[in-house]
Amino acid sequence: MPDFSQYGPITTIHELGTVDRVQLESKLNSAVHESPIGLVLPITASDMRAAPFANIASQLAKADYIDTIVIVLNRADSVDDYRDTYAITKQLGDRARILWTDGARGRQMYQELTDAGFDVSQPGKGRAVWTGFGYLLADPRLKAFVLQDCDIVNYDNEMLMRLCLPMAHPSLDFDFCKAYYARCTDRMHGRVARLLMTPITRAMISVLGSDKFLVFVRSFRYPLAGEFAVSATLARSNRIPCDWGLEVGTLAEVFRNTSPKRVCQVDLGRAYEHKHQPLSLDDRSRGLMGMASDILTSILRTLMSQGMVVTRGHLLSIRNSYVRLAQDAIRQYHADALMNSLVYDRHGEEEAIEAFAEQITAAGEAVFEDPSGASALPTWTRVVAALPDFSARLRQMADDDQTEHC
Repeated sequence: MPDFSQYGPITTIHELGTVDRVQLESKLNSAVHESPIGLVLPITASDMRAAPFANIASQLAKADYIDTIVIVLNRADSVDDYRDTYAITKQLGDRARILWTDGARGRQMYQELTDAGFDVSQPGKGRAVWTGFGYLLADPRLKAFVLQDCDIVNYDNEMLMRLCLPMAHPSLDFDFCKAYYARCTDRMHGRVARLLMTPITRAMISVLGSDKFLVFVRSFRYPLAGEFAVSATLARSNRIPCDWGLEVGTLAEVFRNTSPKRVCQVDLGRAYEHKHQPLSLDDRSRGLMGMASDILTSILRTLMSQGMVVTRGHLLSIRNSYVRLAQDAIRQYHADALMNSLVYDRHGEEEAIEAFAEQITAAGEAVFEDPSGASALPTWTRVVAALPDFSARLRQMADDDQTEHC
């Protein structure tokens, strides 16, 4: 639905229904001559074999405006995993390479980083994204990098075009572009964003005051979206978390390292459907409960690192305010679902809020016990200072793996 709302310190780029994909692609093809784009696709062996990835690869084969593609294959121990990934992605041509982090060369590279004093021991999406950025940084021609998830059920290239253009167009000067979209099928999804992120940032602002970082995060319509684009300069200086705090931690680094006026969010213009995590009430370290914990500790540690004093009394007030605001949101979502003929499980939404409220207390205690938390991955500026040719050797590693296994 078209609107012109500009809310908060960042720029919102809307889908107004006034441009077709041919026009969009034409603008992007003109722009990338001066500002080539690199694409990072982090993928696990299980997601690689799922139907969405085959569709994504076939779509990307037609995306000529992407200069370089790196498929970061992680949580994949078998050579068969590598070969199956290659079979799907070879249609992308010579601009694409597979960076196999669990292969012999990948393990050796991580060991070299460990020997140099860098903690890269925690596998997962964060490390995969970080490694992909390192691969792209070896090419000084690339002006911006795009991160895209590989489990998007209804993917088409227009999503990618809308994420790339704000970073490539010569009349714009953004350092960071975040996607936003509606996550719904026959019902609303995105419970952590709807029922935790929006009310918790409002609750924190009401208790702690109008902190600039909290206002910045609240300005994003979907702060937990996995898709974003970042300038090569910013990618070099940002630290990346390894846990489910990846999205919020990335926003914290963007807030720290660039100006909000050089940050935008773009409407992908469609409902968005990908793999859903379980609520996991029985095991609070997994599923949406684990995600909520990592997000909350990331926000709290960011605030404290900026000099804000957060006490147990503050947390109690934040929790109480959160519950009230989240319950108000349920009434609003119920009305929205009713008008749009969506299934709405109000009891399930209430259960999620109660569980998220408990995580607020647990996350606060975790931060008080360990204010610093796990180390984020090092900046690539620091890695290159210690190991000047490491990015180039990531590229050589990808070439060598392809020669040996395919």
